[in-house]
Amino acid sequence: MSLVMTSPPAAEPVTVADIKAHLRIDDSDEDILLASLLLTSRMHIETALSLALITQSWTLRLDRWPRGRSLELPLAPLRAVDEVRVKDASGAANVVSAESYLVDLAARPARLVWNNVVPPAPQVPAGGIEIDLSAGFGADGESVPAPLKHAILMLAAHWYEHRDPSEIGTNGARIPDSVSSLINPFRTIRL
Repeated sequence: MSLVMTSPPAAEPVTVADIKAHLRIDDSDEDILLASLLLTSRMHIETALSLALITQSWTLRLDRWPRGRSLELPLAPLRAVDEVRVKDASGAANVVSAESYLVDLAARPARLVWNNVVPPAPQVPAGGIEIDLSAGFGADGESVPAPLKHAILMLAAHWYEHRDPSEIGTNGARIPDSVSSLINPFRTIRL
């Protein structure tokens, strides 16, 4: 299974002006660094939580369908399954009719459930199934929950203050506990 971004978010959940206010910076000398820290912080939090904060598009690639009638989709909050394709023996991707499945957006994680049909089997040994997904809280930062926006600000501020290279696993490389506390309610718990 692989998940590939096909369309990045059009905006960031927080702006350079937001982080400058958070850090009490008045000049614009470090705006490029701050923008980079915000991007990195957003990506870190999205990866840690399997979330998409701002609406973005992804393609999920599978070798074969899992057993059972449903497939858990690994990105939240899922907005839509845009298309499902299965490759034939020549490698051509054929679109699966949307009437063949339903998308359970209320489930966490969201699921693709087959409508009393057997899903078409891919005819290639690897990457024979492609599912186009749209995920995110909304098109701009206003739709992102405030605790996640604050976690981005705090993480960017932490990395701004701790610029020295540090070895992974040391205290200097640790994510602050306050950031973890803010994002924990958004973590998917698996039993």
